[in-house]
Amino acid sequence: MRVRRLLILCCGLLTCLAVSSGVWAKPLPLPQGPVLLTVSGDITRTNGDGMARFDRAMLEALPSRTITTHTPWHEQAGRFEGPLAEALLDAVGARGDQLRVVALNGFEAEVPVSDVSRYQVILAMKRNGEIMPIRRFGPLFVLYPFDAHPELLTEAVRFRSVWQVSRIQVH
Repeated sequence: MRVRRLLILCCGLLTCLAVSSGVWAKPLPLPQGPVLLTVSGDITRTNGDGMARFDRAMLEALPSRTITTHTPWHEQAGRFEGPLAEALLDAVGARGDQLRVVALNGFEAEVPVSDVSRYQVILAMKRNGEIMPIRRFGPLFVLYPFDAHPELLTEAVRFRSVWQVSRIQVH
């Protein structure tokens, strides 16, 4: 009887460890359209080759936010819409504290994960209701709510506000 209880206890502990470590985490669906974003690095949920690839529909299905703000690159305030970066990190089971954000042209910036939740940073996909093309900061733009937090108008945060985002590495 004691051996049986010990086995049940051990199985229960192993199950808890496996679930909490992401061993049995449900994989992400495969993208059905062109891939806009690839997330890699210290993540627990992937959809192939140790990476998480997202098409537009997958990104639009994530919890999102609209931010109306001025930016250092636009003359007028704009209404930017896109998934919360924190929701993306949750979707991939991110475990790091830094993000290396890479643009289509190879530009890279380090974004602290703490910024993502503190400021509810989004990956803007639309500006004023229109999908942002590559020529106008698209397909994805790391956007901070500048008007709501004037302390963000620094050179460091401007460099973190990567546009034409194609890859994010969590570390």
